[in-house]
Amino acid sequence: MAPEFVQAAAGFAALLGLIALRCPVGLAMLLVGAGGYLWIVDLPVLLNYLKTTPWHLFANYTLSVIPLFILMGAVAERGGLARDLFAAANALIGHKPGGMAMSVIGACAAFGAVCGSSVATTATFGRAALPELRRYGYDPGLSTGTVAVGGTLGILIPPSVILVVYAISTEQNIAKLFMAALLPGLLAALLYILAIALLARRRPDLMPAAARVTGAERARAFRNVIPVLLIALVVVGGIYGGVFTPTESAAIGCIATLAVGLLRGSLDLRGALDALLATAETTAMIFVILLGAEVFNAFLALTSAPELLALWISEQGFAPFAVLGLLLLAYVVLGAVMDELAMILLTLPIFFPVVTALDFGLASSEEAAIWFGILVLVVVGIGLTAPPIGLNVFVVSSLARDVPIARTYRGVLPFLAMDLLRLGLCVAFPALSLWLVRLLA
Repeated sequence: MAPEFVQAAAGFAALLGLIALRCPVGLAMLLVGAGGYLWIVDLPVLLNYLKTTPWHLFANYTLSVIPLFILMGAVAERGGLARDLFAAANALIGHKPGGMAMSVIGACAAFGAVCGSSVATTATFGRAALPELRRYGYDPGLSTGTVAVGGTLGILIPPSVILVVYAISTEQNIAKLFMAALLPGLLAALLYILAIALLARRRPDLMPAAARVTGAERARAFRNVIPVLLIALVVVGGIYGGVFTPTESAAIGCIATLAVGLLRGSLDLRGALDALLATAETTAMIFVILLGAEVFNAFLALTSAPELLALWISEQGFAPFAVLGLLLLAYVVLGAVMDELAMILLTLPIFFPVVTALDFGLASSEEAAIWFGILVLVVVGIGLTAPPIGLNVFVVSSLARDVPIARTYRGVLPFLAMDLLRLGLCVAFPALSLWLVRLLA
C-alpha cells in the first residue's frame, strides 16, 4: 500500500478511536489533524498553519449565515410559530384518519422554511404535537416516529444549515443548493403523508380521527399562520429570486420572526435571551467541528490520498452510478452511528473528489456537485432516524420517556421505506434536484 494511504488510514483509525472513547468530534478531528500534520511536516510549519487558519476560516462572511438561520429558528420556536402551524394544519385535515399525523408532517415542512435545524424542529413539534396526538389516542410509537421523521424536514426544506456547511466545504453556491433542495424536500413531505395515508387505511385503530373544528376556529387558525408563511415566502423567495443573498435573507428572517413574536406577545425578553443563548451554544459547537474538520482535511491534503483515490477510481472504468451507490451506502451506514455534521465534514475530502471525477452525463461539474449535495442531504435525513443511533429518535424519546425507544424505531420504519424510495428517485432522476436550478439560476 502506498505510504499516502497508510498515513490517511492511520489518521482515520485514530479519529474513530477517539470518537469511540467519547472525545468530542470537533476536538478529535483537531487533535488527529494536528498530529498528522506534525507527522508529515515539522512543528514550525504546523504552528504557522494554526496561527492563520482559524482567522481565515471564521472571518469568512459566508459563515455568518449559520448563526443567523439558527437564531431565526430559535426565535420562531420560542415565539409559538410552530404551535400555530400545527394548529392550522390540524384544523384543515385533523378530522380525517391519520389527519393529525399528516398535520405534523405539513407543519414541520412549513416550519423548515424558517428553521434550518432538524433537532430544533423535532424538539419543537415534540412539545407542540405529542400531547395532542396522545389525547386523541394515537399509537405512541407511531406518534413519536412521526415527530422524529417530521423533524428531518427541518434540514430537507431550505434553508438548511447542513447545506450551508456543504456549500462552504465544497465551494458551491448556497442559493443554488437551496433551489436544488426544494423539490426533494417537498417530495419527502408528500411521501411521508402517503405513508401515513396507507397505514391509516390498513390500521385505522392506530390513528383515529380528531374532532372536526368549526369554520370560525379554522379561520382563526389560518390567520395565526399568515405571519410565518409570509416570513418563509420572503426568506426563501428572496433567495430564489435573487433579491437577497442567503446571509441577507437570514438576517431579514431573524428580524421578522422577532418582530412577530414581540408584537403578538408570544415572545418575551426571557424567551429572546434564551434564543440567543441556544444560538450561541449551537453555533459554537458547529464552529468547533468546522475548525477540527479544516485541520483534519489539511492533513489529508498533505497525504494526497483523496486525489490519488479519485484518480485510481476514474482509471478503473467503474460504472459511475455503481461508485455513487457505494458512497451513498457508506453515508447511510455512517449516518446511523455518527453525528450528521461530523459525518459530512469527515467524508467530503474523500468522497467529493471521487464524485466530481466521474461522468454522470450532467452539463457541468457544478451540476454534479449540487446534485451530490442533495443526495448527501437525503442520506443525512435517513441517518437522523435510522437505528441504532438516529439522533432525532433520541431527541423525541427524551420528550416521551414513557415510550420505549424500540417502539419509536418501529414507528419510523414506514417512513424509512419512503426515504429509500425518494433516494432512489433522486439518484435515477437528477432533474428532481437540478430543474429549479436550471430554471432560476
